[in-house]
Amino acid sequence: MSTHSDNLIQMANRIGQFFESMPDHAEALEGVAQHIRKFWEPRMRAEFLRLVDAPGEREVRAIVLEAVGVYRGVLEEGL
Repeated sequence: MSTHSDNLIQMANRIGQFFESMPDHAEALEGVAQHIRKFWEPRMRAEFLRLVDAPGEREVRAIVLEAVGVYRGVLEEGL
């Protein structure tokens, strides 16, 4: 994995870590997706989604993967 790819995974995991502490799980999932949608440019989101979809081991937090699954359409807007 490239350094850029590593950075995207690390950033997503930090976002997930922040939202994991929320008591409302559904709200936390939406928060992860909305944060990525709002603050990441389309190229970053597209690359991140490719990384999540690619075969192989990725150390992506479960909450981030779940948020991608639930809010994929939101994350793909504008790509």
